[in-house]
Amino acid sequence: MSKAPQAPDPILSVEPLGFPWRTPNPFLFCVHHDDRYPAGNERMGPAASLAGRDLGQDFAGKDGWRMYHGMSVPGFPSHPHRGFETVTVVRQGLLDHSDSLGAAARYGGGDVQWLTAGQGILHSEMFPLTSREKANPLELFQIWLNLPREDKFAQPHFAMLWNNLIPRHVARDDAGRTTEVTVIAGRLGEQRPLSPPPKSWASRPDTDVAIWTLKLSPGARWTLPAASPGTNRTLYFFRGTGLRVGGRAIPPAQALTLRAEVEAPLEGGPDEVELLMLQGRPIQEPIVQHGPFVMSSRAEIQQAYIDFQRTRFGGWPWPSEDPVHPREEGRFARHADGRTERPA
Repeated sequence: MSKAPQAPDPILSVEPLGFPWRTPNPFLFCVHHDDRYPAGNERMGPAASLAGRDLGQDFAGKDGWRMYHGMSVPGFPSHPHRGFETVTVVRQGLLDHSDSLGAAARYGGGDVQWLTAGQGILHSEMFPLTSREKANPLELFQIWLNLPREDKFAQPHFAMLWNNLIPRHVARDDAGRTTEVTVIAGRLGEQRPLSPPPKSWASRPDTDVAIWTLKLSPGARWTLPAASPGTNRTLYFFRGTGLRVGGRAIPPAQALTLRAEVEAPLEGGPDEVELLMLQGRPIQEPIVQHGPFVMSSRAEIQQAYIDFQRTRFGGWPWPSEDPVHPREEGRFARHADGRTERPA
């Protein structure tokens, strides 16, 4: 009697998470910021001594938090981008955005900003510590998604995906244990994501781009559905102590490159498990990256630096390189055309 064919192993490779996380084409970069900031001071910086920190380049994680490039408020003062997109998922805490087009936003608590840098934008991303009475934890992912050559000079544009509007798929296994999938990009069953910016690689119907976060309750089982052949898929196991994928035990803090065209059975460990999934069809074009610019040739990189030095991508209309919005300001987004939106 012949044996039934064995299902292919969904895992191609496993490697420890680094800083930043390695990503597959069409993605360029992913970083997970997880900082336990203390209470804030009158300037919305940390109400704590900054002694012993390499201010301007503080990535060491002293006391469980970092100032990054901030000098008084943690975050990333004004810096340029060209040729790609940033997808910023603020899971906890707040982020204050300001840019060279005069646009601004404050978002957090599960909100996502999807920014097409396109032909060039200068922006700041600061982390205001708005509470003076209690700690101000911050957790976010920033994901860089490439643009094809024909769209690298698109007009800069951002879309706000407010937390209460982002679709979520909740599944229960036979034992009633839940898996919740937050669908930032890429349809999952009946859950259709909100629209990314119009020139995004994710806006094309045949690119199979998906950005999902998954939360498995202890011991939960769920099967990650197959994607199209030729799609790149990576699963990042960033929280929890145990996970099985296709029957294989996976240690904590690992990145798994998966066979996208086959299902991947997942089983949570003894505590809650959280994962990030990035997938998409690769952009079959040269990638030349230098600092904040991602283009298709060395000549285009050189031109990006020339253009930035000449134009500052529209200049900087803010009184400082690291602006923060008023402490009492709620979540909002003011676009370059003056349109203002707030979450419901």
